[in-house]
Amino acid sequence: MRAMNGGWSRLLLGVAVLGLALLGLGCKDLAEAPTSLAYARSTASYVVGLTITPNSPTASGGAIDSYSVSPSLPTGLSLDTKTGTISGTPSAITATTSYTVTATNATGSTTASLSITVTDVPPSGLTYSTNPATYTNGTAITANSPSSAGGAVVSYSVSPILPLGLSLDTTTGVISGTPTAVTAAASYTVTATNSGGSTTASLSITVSGPSLAITTQPASKSILVGQTALFSVTAAGTGTLSYQWLKGGVAISGATAATYTTPIAILADNGSTFSVQVSDAFGGTITSTSATLTVADISTGPGTSITTGSMAAARAFHTASLLSTGKVLIVGGRNASSTLLTTELYDPIAETFSASGPLGVPRYSHTATTLADGRVLIIGGVSFSTTLTSAEIYNPTTGVFTATGSLLAGRSDHTATLLGNGKVLVVGGRDATAYPATAELWDPATGLFTVTASAPVSSRATHTASLLASGKVLLAGGYRASALASAELYDPTTGTFTATGSLASARAYQTATTLANGKVLVVGGATTATAEIYDPTAGTFTTTGSLLLARSSWHVAVLLPTGKVLIAGGLGTGSPAALLSEAELFDPATGLFTATGSLTIGREIPSATVLGNGKTLIAGGAGAGYLGSAELYY
Repeated sequence: MRAMNGGWSRLLLGVAVLGLALLGLGCKDLAEAPTSLAYARSTASYVVGLTITPNSPTASGGAIDSYSVSPSLPTGLSLDTKTGTISGTPSAITATTSYTVTATNATGSTTASLSITVTDVPPSGLTYSTNPATYTNGTAITANSPSSAGGAVVSYSVSPILPLGLSLDTTTGVISGTPTAVTAAASYTVTATNSGGSTTASLSITVSGPSLAITTQPASKSILVGQTALFSVTAAGTGTLSYQWLKGGVAISGATAATYTTPIAILADNGSTFSVQVSDAFGGTITSTSATLTVADISTGPGTSITTGSMAAARAFHTASLLSTGKVLIVGGRNASSTLLTTELYDPIAETFSASGPLGVPRYSHTATTLADGRVLIIGGVSFSTTLTSAEIYNPTTGVFTATGSLLAGRSDHTATLLGNGKVLVVGGRDATAYPATAELWDPATGLFTVTASAPVSSRATHTASLLASGKVLLAGGYRASALASAELYDPTTGTFTATGSLASARAYQTATTLANGKVLVVGGATTATAEIYDPTAGTFTTTGSLLLARSSWHVAVLLPTGKVLIAGGLGTGSPAALLSEAELFDPATGLFTATGSLTIGREIPSATVLGNGKTLIAGGAGAGYLGSAELYY
């Protein structure tokens, strides 16, 4: 029994010793801190929006109870506090930052340092809106903008430096500016960069010389033997332009300006052609169209008509007034679609038309009277379908129209005559429903219209009014229900109208021309070809030679410097009435009409103005539609 007790005692003692040994081993493990903490990637660069590969740690020493990190990881990333693994999807760009991860157990801790950067998605696919790009030296370019895929671009750069005058916005990548030098085609590399990387685009840029263009071509000219002709050109380009005029394609020595004046012409110069070469400093050259010089000897035969510059607007029922400058003012009128507000000036030296100030009111079938001071008084007419009472004055110095007093009655197809006292007599005409039976006087001192002391003997429209040497005004023919044969005189001294001898034939739309001898030639406006002359001394009309062609209406007649009368264009008397291009001359010495050079085209309702150089400008009217063309008779 004692032996068994002794055995149990030794067994229990052995177990106790073993337990103490095991307990000693456990105490030793708990007493050891973790060491040598490290991560698979101690330096990591991630991209916004892309899930990272988990970054897991390793360590030595005692078992780790927990992990922590300081400072906080970039947004979207997280640290597993049990395993220490870093994972997630970064959602914000983060500059390179050092993070300390701490591994801890009851005994102690260890740390690891991590460097983490979160970048943007790199840009890609960089392109430009214009590529290749060709620009003109001296002309601002249209901004050339980039586009790209991937992340937002932070900055742009270019290599080599862009052509002089152009610049790259380093924030937007836009190329803009005004090139200041001609540059051959070259390739430029634009780099777009963000925190994630960069992408490039190859851009081809050429800077060429400025475009060279002729904006006004030389115009053909017509002169007489012994005269000179002036040719001119207008060109557009950058910098100083140079000119070289050519005759028949051969350079003219010394003719190196924008204008060229010919030597005194001889008949052999007729038909010569002139052109000009325009060059710029960038090697550009352009040659104008050819202009033809027509040279005539007026002493050798009948007159000639040739085309001259065209008006900007086709028009008929307009007026034409010779100004003291020698230019001709063309006012208003109408065409197929509109009543015109525009006016133009014809320059007889350049033989071109240019715009002048607009009317205050568009109008046609009005009158234009050149006043003693050189201004032009525009009265009445029709604006679309309204008969006008308004009047306005053109100032040749300023090129501006200003309103003046209004008529007491609306009038179109009336007459307006400048009297010796400076006032203007306005007689007859018509409105939409009636023929005013009154006459009015415009006074330049007040700018107002007043009724004359007595009314006209007869109301009439489309009649003629001729200022006689006595200062009286002869009113003849016209229309009121039918063509009229009656005539009357206005006496500015008494302000009264009295009847005078009647026309042999009733006439409307006729012309009346005061001759050098003081008599008045009345032509056309009837079915007859006969013409009549009014003698102020006798107060009677007598027939004279007959027209070669009867003209029923809308022809023109002007007194030439030779004393002869040019009659041209209009409508014949057939049914339908023929449009006439034929012209003829009346010679007061013989009382006969003879053929002369025809118009270049048939015209009705044009204007005719004798210029200071003796030529006659015939402009506009109607023919094959409304006409903007013009021609010179000489």
